[in-house]
Order: sequence, then C-alpha cells, then structure tokens
Amino acid sequence: MKKFFQEIKTDIKFKSAGPGQKLTESGREKAPKDKPSQPALRPPRQGPTNEAQMAAAAALARLEQKQPRVRGPTSQDAIRNQVRKELLAEATSSGSPEAPGTNMVPESKEEGSAHLAVSGVYFICPLTGATLRKDQRDAHIKEAILSHFSTDPIAASIMKIHTFNKDRDRVKLGVDTIAKYLDNIHLHPQEEKYQKIKLQNKVFQERIHCLEGTHEFFEAIGFQKVTLPVPDQEEPEEFYVLGEVARAQPESLEKHKEQLLGAEPVRALLDRQRRLFQPSPLAAQFDLPGDFFTLTAEELRREQKLRTDAVERLSVLRTKAMREKEEQREMRKYTYTLLRVRLPDGCLLQGTFYARERLSALYSFVREALQNDWLPFELLASGGQKLSEEENLAFTECGLVPSALLTFSLDAAVLEDMKASGAELDWWALKPELLLTLEQLS
Repeated sequence: MKKFFQEIKTDIKFKSAGPGQKLTESGREKAPKDKPSQPALRPPRQGPTNEAQMAAAAALARLEQKQPRVRGPTSQDAIRNQVRKELLAEATSSGSPEAPGTNMVPESKEEGSAHLAVSGVYFICPLTGATLRKDQRDAHIKEAILSHFSTDPIAASIMKIHTFNKDRDRVKLGVDTIAKYLDNIHLHPQEEKYQKIKLQNKVFQERIHCLEGTHEFFEAIGFQKVTLPVPDQEEPEEFYVLGEVARAQPESLEKHKEQLLGAEPVRALLDRQRRLFQPSPLAAQFDLPGDFFTLTAEELRREQKLRTDAVERLSVLRTKAMREKEEQREMRKYTYTLLRVRLPDGCLLQGTFYARERLSALYSFVREALQNDWLPFELLASGGQKLSEEENLAFTECGLVPSALLTFSLDAAVLEDMKASGAELDWWALKPELLLTLEQLS
C-alpha cells in the first residue's frame, strides 16, 4: 500500500520537474538563462486521476479492516468530561466557591419564586403542630421536648434519649441496659443490691452516662442521687437509689420500661402542602425550588440540559440494563418529589412526598381527598402505565421524581357495574372543604 502511494508521488514529482538532460551531456554545460523580465512559469500541479483515487480509497478500506484501530474515548466519556468542564466553568464564572457536585442546599427564596410550583419544602412538628423550614426543624423539636419536662418528665426524658442521640446502635445498647436494671428490680424486689446503681460503674459509664436524657429518666421514675460509702474504699461514691414511693409501685417501673423500649425518635413530618388547581394546560410543567434537590439548583438545571442533549447518543452505546441502572443512580440525587393527580373533571390534586416513599402513600393521599374513599381506583403514569398499589414500589423506582403528572381512573369493571346499576358517576367527588381551596395554576 505504501509503495502504491509512493509511486503516485514520484509520478507527480517527475511531471513537475521540467525538461530533463541527456546522460551524455556534460554537467558543466549550463542551461540557458531565462530573461529576467519574464519569470519562469511552473506547470500546474495535477493530482492523481479518478481511477487512482478510487483504488487508493479501496486499499485504505481493506487496510483498516485488517489492522485494529486504537480505540479513543467513547462519546459517553467525552460527554461526561464535557459536563465536568462546563459545570466547573459555570461555577468559576459565577464566583461560587462550591465545587460541582457538593451537596449544598440552596436558599428557599429564588428568582422567580412567584412562579414556582411550590414555594419550598416544609415540615410539621408532631409536638406543637408548627410548620417549619428544613433548617428550623431540629432546633424546634429539641426546644419542644425540653419544654415538655414541666408537664410530663418521664415522656420528655424518653423522647430526649431517642431524639437527641443520633447513634441508634448506642441508644439501643443503653436502653437495653436500663431495661435490664429495671427487670432486676422487678424480679428481686426484696434484694437491696438491685435497688441502687453505682454511677461510676464501668457498664453504666460506657452505655448509659454517655447518652443525653438518661439521668433525667432515672430521676423521673423515682431514683434519687445519693452519696454512699463503699466497702474497702475510703472515699464514698454516688449511687442512684430507688425511692420508697417507686418501690411501692413496681408495676409503674414495668410500664416505664415498656415505654422506653417502644419509643422512637421524634421526627418532623413532611408537610404535603396539599393544593387543588383548576384544569390547566400547564399541568405537566413543574418549576421546582432548590429544596427538592441535594445538588444546587443551577447544577441540576445544567445537568438536565446536558442529559437531554446527549440522550440519543448515549442510548445507542449502552444496554437497557445499563441505562436503567444509571437512571436509578440519577434518581437518588432527588430528596423530594412533587406529584399531581389529574381528576376526571381535569382538576389537579398536588402534594409533596419523599422521593423514597412508596406508592401506598400517594394512594392514601388521594383517598383522603375523596368523599367516597372506599371505591377502588387506579393511578396511571405517562403513557398509560398503571401504578399498582399492591406492588408498593418507591417513587424513584417508578420514575416519578423529581415531579410527575398522573391520571386518576376508576377500575373499568367497577365503572361498568356502576353504569349498569344507574348509579351517579360523581364517585370521585372531592370533599367540600377541599373544593373551597380551588385555585388557578400559574
């Protein structure tokens, strides 16, 4: 192949070299000089003929088939690198100190917040009923628990143990140890050694003393802190000693033990922010605040645009299983999801959910809005895909994050039975108090 191209190049050079010389001519003879007023004209360079070009192309094709080409970066790699470069350039140009990919939650107030589908993510304190922002919930719950000591110190101390201490394994170990102390008192009410607990005991120090709320619990259920002498020891030590009133009521200690074992951390409840909208052509449009994401809103918008541009190219490079796995990984970037359900009259029922919640939560949400919550119904995703309540999949598994529009539909068999019996078809009617909140979607 190389020889073929070399012959073509040699032929071209030979034709463009000008007139030649005889081998017998003396090298001393010089060619006549051209007139200085008329420069020599070089004949135009001619490329290979069409036949030669076609032959060269065919030869190159055969050569490429025989010789393996070195594989460069795939388009998927190029796209991923381009995403990193653009995000880094955007962060640099905007003066943002955060690097792309950091889990920063943006401010709840954003530009164009008046047109957001929801103003933000809010929570409800189960103790006070107050509506809170994400940055307010932990401090508010702690304050509510501490204020509860004045009315019910036992319940407050139990809530403090389970809520203030974040290490769940350590909490379980400490709670089980306290329960063992109380079991010994209950099983051996006449033995004095079980009526007191040495505070400097190694087990007590390692499992109980390190937890917030445990001392308040012991004092609330009837233990008193007393300094007692210790045999073979000069200095006295502190003990928790069960008081006479608590000893006379062993059933109360058993009750408090069960309360301690069965308690859970106090967590703020996600505010569904239920809203009802009039029929609107904007039903499938969602402008979400940054609270819905673990990345910054700007990074999410950039990544969404890049994914939209690259989806066709990537789809031909990956198997279906690979694409589904990557989609699941992308879904985990979302913490919450905003769902709308289109009712038979076109009205839209909207609510906020955790992205990891199950379909049963959405079905319950819809039932709570209906007058006849006992009638079976179905929820259909885009394309008519039925979302079965029995499967109870997470919203991330169904592709319903960070937002989705679903359609409310009655089971076909039930609908036919109702028509045959002449029943009214306003079975989906919403509760009157909800209809009073009907608003326009903007």
